[in-house]
Amino acid sequence: MASNQKRVALTVSLPPELAREFDKLAEAEAKNKSQLFRDMFRNYRQRRQEEEFFELQRYASRQARKKGVLTEEDVDAIVFRDR
Repeated sequence: MASNQKRVALTVSLPPELAREFDKLAEAEAKNKSQLFRDMFRNYRQRRQEEEFFELQRYASRQARKKGVLTEEDVDAIVFRDR
């Protein structure tokens, strides 16, 4: 992130033990708390996007099976049917 971009301060409350763990993790990673939080948030966001992708993939797979599309050859037959 460019240093000239604006930042928004957030206040987060944690139970004391979790706050201590967060402090220790920031120290172990040699990051300040803001850097650690940004990294954690990016990782969380990426994991959520991957979960959403896999859920869409599972949905598409179920729909394909319902229509009898079971193999790549079945897909090719549909894609290239009218070409």
